[in-house]
Amino acid sequence: MDWKDKLNEVKNTVPQVEETPPSAIIKPPKKRQVEPLRVELDKRNGKPATLVTDFKGKDDELKELAKLLKVKCGAGGSSRDGEILVQGDFRVKIADILLEMGFKVKKINFK
Repeated sequence: MDWKDKLNEVKNTVPQVEETPPSAIIKPPKKRQVEPLRVELDKRNGKPATLVTDFKGKDDELKELAKLLKVKCGAGGSSRDGEILVQGDFRVKIADILLEMGFKVKKINFK
């Protein structure tokens, strides 16, 4: 038995995990988030950055949403005080993700 057979044997014993859609991970807070999230482009130190503002909810929910958006866009960023900053111009992609999750979105500076 060589290493390939052992690897296939281990692979067959590991349970398969199904990927959950973004809407199942974070649900928009029903009572708190009445107004739409604002998605806009901003320049930080001459570089483009996508801002998501007007988030009403807990800091934990904001951090989870920020992490999800950063992973989906493959970029860095930060979150604090109801604002999510994602490095780069991802206005359309972020707006689509938020709409899919059930948030209302107000698009600012879209073409």
